[in-house]
This record gives sequence, structure tokens and C-alpha cells, in this order.
Amino acid sequence: MTGTDPSSRDAVSQPFARRRFLGYVLAAPTLTTAAQLVPALEARADIPSPEITELIDLNDVMTAAALPTSGLITVEVNTDGTVSFALPRTEVGQGITTSTAMLIAEELGIPLTRVHITLADARPELLFNQLTGGSNTTFSTYTPIRVAAAIARQRLLRAAATEWDTALTELTWDAGVVTGPGNRSAGIGTLSRKAAGVRTEEVSVGLKPRDMFTVIGKPHNRVDARAAVTGRKRFTLDLDVPDALPTMVCRPPTINGEVGSVSNLSEVRSLPGVTDVVVIPTGVVVRATTFGRCVDAVRALRVTWKPGSAEGKSDDSVLKELRAAELPLGLPPLTPSVEERFTFHFRSNSALEPNCAIADVRSDRAEVWSSLKAPIVAKEAIAARLGLPLQAVTVHVTEGGGSFGRKLFFDAALEAVEVSRRIRKPVKLMWHRADDSRQGRTHPMATSRVRISYLGDTVLGYKQRHTSVSTDLGHGLGEIFTALAARLPVGDIGFSQTFFQLSQSMPYDFGANSRLLSETDKGFNTGSMRNVYSPDVTCARELLVDRLAARMGKDPYRFRHDFLGDDRARAVLDKAAEAGNWGRSMPAGTAQGIAFHSEYHSAGAVLVELDCRPETVGRPIRDGVAGPRVTKAVIAVDVGLAVNPRGLEAQMMGCLMDGIALTLTSSLHLRDGHFLEASWDNYFYTRQWNTPPELRVIVMPPTTGEPGGAGELGVAASMAAVACAYGRATGTMPTVFPVNHGTLSFEPKPTVPPVPASPTDGLDHVR
Repeated sequence: MTGTDPSSRDAVSQPFARRRFLGYVLAAPTLTTAAQLVPALEARADIPSPEITELIDLNDVMTAAALPTSGLITVEVNTDGTVSFALPRTEVGQGITTSTAMLIAEELGIPLTRVHITLADARPELLFNQLTGGSNTTFSTYTPIRVAAAIARQRLLRAAATEWDTALTELTWDAGVVTGPGNRSAGIGTLSRKAAGVRTEEVSVGLKPRDMFTVIGKPHNRVDARAAVTGRKRFTLDLDVPDALPTMVCRPPTINGEVGSVSNLSEVRSLPGVTDVVVIPTGVVVRATTFGRCVDAVRALRVTWKPGSAEGKSDDSVLKELRAAELPLGLPPLTPSVEERFTFHFRSNSALEPNCAIADVRSDRAEVWSSLKAPIVAKEAIAARLGLPLQAVTVHVTEGGGSFGRKLFFDAALEAVEVSRRIRKPVKLMWHRADDSRQGRTHPMATSRVRISYLGDTVLGYKQRHTSVSTDLGHGLGEIFTALAARLPVGDIGFSQTFFQLSQSMPYDFGANSRLLSETDKGFNTGSMRNVYSPDVTCARELLVDRLAARMGKDPYRFRHDFLGDDRARAVLDKAAEAGNWGRSMPAGTAQGIAFHSEYHSAGAVLVELDCRPETVGRPIRDGVAGPRVTKAVIAVDVGLAVNPRGLEAQMMGCLMDGIALTLTSSLHLRDGHFLEASWDNYFYTRQWNTPPELRVIVMPPTTGEPGGAGELGVAASMAAVACAYGRATGTMPTVFPVNHGTLSFEPKPTVPPVPASPTDGLDHVR
């Protein structure tokens, strides 16, 4: 034994764990392995709780849907000693390529740098195993990927033992090199062909136990960090597809409007650099030699437009529709109660990377490149649009510059395909920033009514009625619900209601509780923004918890602690309060806020400090007056086993930024059927000045042996904590979000034709 790798000492002589897993060695020229088909998860029926999510939640459902095809996901050992894995999920900045590489490196006992992760093309045979969302990637792939890697290691050792005619117990393994008696040694690349199978066969393997981990659970930098910061990372628009020229669309002034007529098509076709101008269902397309030429041509178009699907609507009219659609809370209770209605305005679902796709459509085939989180659904839709057999369509999944739910939709890919089909040329299509703000996906406007009844120190009941503009789930999640409907404990309800019930829970012992969703108005392009319903639902709940605590004369933190239903929840709340010095004396106009949220087998608590004094120093956000500023934040999370704690910390920082924006600054203003915001200069996401200078993320020691969901965990608690701090600092609980929505602080840009926010916005990095 080398003695340098504690995980190698028992790797050969003893089984890694009592529990054995089945998998395959596949017939292939080099060693290729996969996990066995495993049964779907069963509901945890032994938990005595009325909460559906304690029995089965959204993450369980997605995992159950993915598991039957886990045997189709393979780990391949290459002859150069590297290991390849085509990840069937989409990397959009959340760091799953790093955590996946860590899983393989752990089980194979090789350096992380020798694991190469790529993104798999759309593979319809994977069914629901190629859908990225719901904080599900690590949760559902944790075991299958490790099993495949462990089988590869076992097979390589057996190949060496056979080659050298020695016992497995005589072999040692160190950093991917197998050593045997007589100082014989061989790298895994050399052994790969010998370990390969001539036929597919089933094998059994044990996984490395947690106390032997040397990679999993240890903080690691992202494997793509250097490429990202040096500009070598390749996104869709960085790809050099032959003859794919820049392409943009002149879009209607109102949501989902249609082209009536174009009076100067021939004139625009003759502009310098323009190669094609064509009308498609979503607007007028211009293809040119540069994106700058595209913008010039779009500006020159003279188009008359037909009404859109939200014609004449405004914030006020939509709010009136929502209130009319609210489900009743029932008769007022005979006991004391606290009650409030909260309003949450439309929010942009834009990612930092512009919405884009490349398409090359021929008469008998099509090839598409785009960052897609539901690539199978995209491939099926593209094949149907073109009238081609599924196997004639190739969809390449590229890494994306952000998503937050946006890339579950593939509208850019469909547009690119339509344009390429019509002009019979490859296209590199990019939406402008204004396109995605005004015609892209938005987080629905919603109201939430909450009532909590109590008597003395006992909470008797909790009711919440959440009413929302309809959320579009037509990107793959709906199909999962349909496929597993008979096994879901939610009865015969629709996609959105199923999603809602499986993603929301009541962490407090608040007696009889109920949450119901009502949706209305399908005239908007909506999407499941990061954390979907949870930020609004949790923010409303936590604000009323603060009000109830005040009514009972109790400290908000102690009140939560006393009513939380389990030890994990209390532990993260206590840690956030302790690390944030909850209850310390603060100047008037400033305050602390604390909130809790749990989901997908994980729990999180956030404490913030907020400065609402008029003299607060910071970048003005409206009418020259500096807005509330978050000066401190502490986030405590228990996600079970954190595969990469450093990546988890980054996720939570991003969640905090989302939460600050949702509470204080970020919204879309709807007027006369269109949104006024046109880019990041007037859509006020969290700015640098409002990023707390004191920020701490605490990853709790693992309380479970496997990962829980983490990608969205911190958004809801962050939003709620900032809202609670605002209420305590100002003395008035906020009921409309974001709190600055009522003041329009910018001059809206023209809508016909769409124009850039600035001369180079979104264009200077693309040629």
C-alpha cells in the first residue's frame, strides 16, 4: 500500500459498504459502465404528518421519474487515463459539472483534473432524466453516477489482477495507477481496453463509505473557473458554425402581438450587410453580416402590428383579475387572528446571457445548438415543427450564462429553426435585451392572502390562498406529473396545483393548515423563475409570523424557534441567530430580520440587517433618493451531505441577491399590454452597492447521508428576511413587492421598433 491515500487501503481488500448496488459493464472498445435500473422512490409513509411534502415532494417525484433510465448514463475510461462523462443535465452556472466530476473522482480515486464532463445532446430515450430544474440534479444523480464509477474501478482492478495472475488483495490503487507484486504497475488508461466488455453484463458493487471520502464534502474550486474568467468558456454565441450569420427579430410593441404588414421589406433587404429579411409568427427577422447591421435593419423596419394577448392590460387591471379569482379563506374565526393580503408584481425571468440559438436546417435534417434545460421536449417540438422524424434532428446542449428557470423554455431555438427553414441558410439568432424583458418569460404577478388564528399561546390554524397569473409548465415538468399521476398523493388536480402542493410545506406547528393555489389569465409568457412559488408564499407567511409574534408579545426569533417542528429546522435557525448576533441594539431606522424556509429535504435560515434611514449612503435607485440597503447577512443551511461546500456557498450568495432584489427593487411595470422595462439599466436587480459588505454562509454538518436540494433553497428565506427587516425598521409591514414598485424611476424606451438600451448593449462581445 502507498499509504498516501487512506481511501485506497481498504479499497481492494474489503467491500466498501454492506449495501450493494447493481450496474452494468457495457459492450464497448474501452471500459464503459452504468448504474442498474433501480425502483422509484417510495413515499415516506412512516412519518406521522399531514404534510404532503413529508411523504413525497417535487424533488422525490423528479427523482422517481429519472431513475428508470439511469442505466443509460455511462462513465467511460479513456486510453489516455482520463474519464469522460456526458452529463444529461444543463450547466448554467450552478456548478453541476464540478460536483459531478467530484462524484466520479471520489469513486475512481483519481485527480479531479482527469475527469472531463461534457453536456449530453438531447437523448429522447432518457425520458425524464434530461430535465434540469427543481434543485434536482445532484439529488437524483448522486447514487447512479457513483455506482457507474465504482463499477469502473472494480473492473479495472480485476483486469490488472487477471493480467498479472494475482489476487485482488495484492493490488494497490493510487491516483489512477494500479500497482501489483514485483513493482508492476499500470494506469487506468492502459487497463481500459483490457477491462472493457465484449458483451453487456450485470455486476454488483459497493460504494465508498462517507468516512473514507477524500473529495466529496470537501470545498473545491469550479473546474471551469479559469475558462470562465479568461473568456475561453464557450457559450452558444461563441460557437463557429459555418455560414451561421447573426440574426435578430423585430418584435411587436405588445406582448405576443403579430405582424400586420411591412411597408419597406425591399428597402431593408438592400441595406448594407443584410442578407435576408423574412416574416415569421413572432416578428420580422433580419439576417446580416454582424449584429450591429441587424440592429440597424430592425430599426429601419416599418411594421404595422396586430393586437397581442395582453392588449390594453396594466398592473391595475391584472390585480383586479387576481382579486376576483382569489379562493375564499372562509368565515372569520371565532378566536383572535392575524390576516393580510400581499401583492407581488411581474418580475423578469431574463438570464445574463441573451436568449439565443444556432440552427442549420436542411431538407432532410436539422441541427441546433442552444443552452436548453429541457432538450428532449425541444427536440420533439422542433421535429414536429419541421415535419421531420425525431432521429433527423440533432440538438446540442451548450453551457448557459444563467437561467433561473428561463432556459426551461426553447423559444429561441424554435425561432432559429423556423428562420433557417424559410431562408435555407444557417442562422445565429440572438434576442436583444429588450426582447427578453418585454416578450420573454416573466415570473407571474400574484396575490397571497394569509390568515393565522390563535388563542393564548397556541396557534390554532393557518390558511393561505395564493392567486397567480398562470404559470406555464409546458416544458417537461407537466409530463412528469402526468406519467406519475396515479402514484402522487394529491388527487386529480392540474399541473400547477400539483407543483404547488409538492413544493410548499408548513414548517411550523400551526395546527390545521391549508394552502391552495388559484391561477388565472394565460395571456402572458410566464415561467417558473428560481424557487417558483416559494419566494412569494414564504415571504407572505414569514411576515405574518412576525405580526403574530408581536401580537403575542414574543421575540420573532424565539417565536419561530418554539414553533418549528423538527431539530434540523431549529438548528439552522439557531445558528443564523447566533452568528448574526440576533437582538443586538440598532439605531432607529435600521433593523434585523430573520426567516426560515425548507424544501426538498433541506432547511435554511437567513438573518439580515437593513438600513432604511433617509441618509443611507448608496447608489440612488429612484428619484435621487437612496433606497433601503442590506448591510449584513447570515445564511445557515442544512442540505444533508454537501458534495461541494464551496459551490453551495456560491449558490446561497446568489440566492441572497435574488431575495434582496425581489423584496426591494426588481419588477416589471405593465402598461397598455407591454412591459416598460427594456434592459438591466431599468430593471433593478440587486446592485453592487446593495450587496451586504458583511456576508457569511454557514454550511451545517451533514445530518443525512445523501444530498438534499440546494440550488434554490436560499431565495425564499432571503426575500422574507429582508421583508421582515423592512417592516421592523420602518414600523410598517410591507404588503406590495418590490417595495419600490410604485415609483417609476426611468424614462421608458420606445417599443416600435425595439431599440437597444445603449448603442452597444448585448452587441460589443458578439461579432
